[in-house]
Amino acid sequence: MDLLTALRTHRIVAIVRGADADAALRTVLTLAEQGLALIEVSLSGKDTLDVIRRARAALGPTAPLGAGTVLSAEDAQAVRDAGADFVVTPAVCEGVTEAKRLGLPVLAGVMTPADIVAAQRLGADAYKIFPAEQAGGPGYLKALRGPFPDAPFVPVGGVDAELARSYLARGATAVGVGSPLVGDAADGGSLDALRERTRAFLDVVRLPADAGR
Repeated sequence: MDLLTALRTHRIVAIVRGADADAALRTVLTLAEQGLALIEVSLSGKDTLDVIRRARAALGPTAPLGAGTVLSAEDAQAVRDAGADFVVTPAVCEGVTEAKRLGLPVLAGVMTPADIVAAQRLGADAYKIFPAEQAGGPGYLKALRGPFPDAPFVPVGGVDAELARSYLARGATAVGVGSPLVGDAADGGSLDALRERTRAFLDVVRLPADAGR
């Protein structure tokens, strides 16, 4: 999988983290049905590996399907075996190293310039600014683009539709969105409400790059 091209093309990664494995699976499939192509299932949810296996079977072999909160080598191996074809980490950690060894592309969690340099050295494909809101929001992204003008940044953490528009306008390659998009769907909440939120976010990421400046 060419993760960087996919991020540049689709511009949003949905983060699914649920307390109900069946509801999490329904959430993944509903997001995909609505046309949201990049979906990450977090290991901090319930029975994540089973969700990934079932989602892979339902989506087919070519649909992008990521695993998030990958911290260790064991995590990376397990999600690869379950059918994930890209990995997302919350930090620069062993999960990055092992995923790259296994041939999986990585969206590595970073917060500081030192983190970015470390992730670059490990071969990360893109850099997840996390937690983006607490780090300083769109202003922090703008500051990072000074020393790292070509780095593919994906802000994650507290990204609602308005912030997504602002991050993309300031040069983010994509945004990662959890609860403002998924809501309570992965815990058994309304899929109709999820569909409505998904359409709203997709409208944002389809705007011209300079919208919202």
